Amino acid sequence: MITITRRTAHRVRAVVRRALGLSGGSGPSILFQACNDHLRVCAASDDVVVEYRCAGDFDAEQVWGKAPAARTQLPGGSPEEFLLEELGRAAPYGVYDIAANTGWVNVGMSSDTASFAVESIRRWWRKLGRKRYPMASRLYITADGGGSNGVRVRLWKRELQVLASETGLEIVVSHLPPGTSKWNKIEHRLFSFISQNWRARPLVSYQTIVQLIAGTTTSTGLKVHCELDTNVYPKGIVVSDEEMAAIHITRDDFHGDWNYTISPNQNDASIV
Repeated sequence: MITITRRTAHRVRAVVRRALGLSGGSGPSILFQACNDHLRVCAASDDVVVEYRCAGDFDAEQVWGKAPAARTQLPGGSPEEFLLEELGRAAPYGVYDIAANTGWVNVGMSSDTASFAVESIRRWWRKLGRKRYPMASRLYITADGGGSNGVRVRLWKRELQVLASETGLEIVVSHLPPGTSKWNKIEHRLFSFISQNWRARPLVSYQTIVQLIAGTTTSTGLKVHCELDTNVYPKGIVVSDEEMAAIHITRDDFHGDWNYTISPNQNDASIV
């Protein structure tokens, strides 16, 4: 058995990066350079560049509040702090529009699945994206390499195919390398300020969570839109080899598992 501590974690990450061909003078800079190349191409046209990820440290955040004394008090909690079991947990997923400096957060009440992940992007596009970028033909997304939108998650790619066919957009995806998700701009330009805004405030209901997220602003003009997603997203959906083969995916020459484009199939759905 190997024990990984904080002192050794950075060494383990370095070994992983070398094994993945990401070593160099600046560690994972090779993959970030590929991301920047995509970004420059999109920024020079009418295309959209967004950063997307689950809300990190407050994914599946506990919903807290004052509750009757009959409720079980949580270990280490204050006398008035309880888990409201009938409310459960909240899973915020965010989309950050770099050019517009705006955030979109979809607060889920169900399972953290790839279907929920892509639905968050779909809602952003329908509510904000297509109005702001009516001439766009391509959507460029940077996302984590793990979780429900992970590199190996088949359902993530299948749902992106559905979204591409619905919108008529080419969806270009770049996954961040291991150990670098905190370098994503969405962390520093969106989620960090959301954390500051709701610091020390009891999350007594889903409405409170949505209001606190939507009330987040910065001196640089950040605006955040937030809504509650009441849909149910079942776990355990299996995507067959036939479904994978039907996905219109083009992989980049450089780490095609992490950098790829999914093109619309106009026969799948009407454009929305």
